Amino acid sequence: MIRAVVFDFDGVLADSEPLHLATYQEVFSSMGVTLTRDDYYEHYLGYDDEAVFRAIGRAHGWTMSDEQVAAFIAEKSRVFDEMIAGGNVLYPGAADCVTRLARAFPLGIASGALKHEIQTILAGARLDQYFRFVVAAGDTPHTKPAPAPYVRAAQLHGHPPSACVAIEDSRWGIVSAKAAGMKCVAITTTYPSSELEAADATITSLDQFTEELIHGL
Repeated sequence: MIRAVVFDFDGVLADSEPLHLATYQEVFSSMGVTLTRDDYYEHYLGYDDEAVFRAIGRAHGWTMSDEQVAAFIAEKSRVFDEMIAGGNVLYPGAADCVTRLARAFPLGIASGALKHEIQTILAGARLDQYFRFVVAAGDTPHTKPAPAPYVRAAQLHGHPPSACVAIEDSRWGIVSAKAAGMKCVAITTTYPSSELEAADATITSLDQFTEELIHGL
């Protein structure tokens, strides 16, 4: 029986992937690099900031120190914070989904985003009160598609992974959740269902992420 729910954040609760892309594009453009939408969604979405900067650095033959990567992350975070300031970036139905499921399950988040970005958006929508924890970038030794973020989420819930369900929008996230031992529901906000077939169920909107669906997994 499923006893707890773990949400991915970007692309599931928050329509923030286009904002992340825009911030990466702004930072990389200052370095003479053009990051296209197709390249981002095909190769980099689903990774945390450090993994994105290091992967693109390798693709261009750069050798970056930890200090340089940290500086790029800080600049990307500054630009992102400016973009989300004063705006609601949650998907329609996200708040209703969270408040509805919080009456039946403990909720958590496992994401590759920075913790303060997640907390800022949740607090702005007054949804932070519904989540027991946020597992974010830097909280585990490995990020998605490794299972570590979801293993940590299960630990924080106090349940085995088999008693938890994740909701994800990317194949990287699905691989992470399934490798951790969780059930996984995919939502087609970012990719078509044909790219999410490894999930246990697929939905098209958060209205369909119901207690009945979860118990039926």
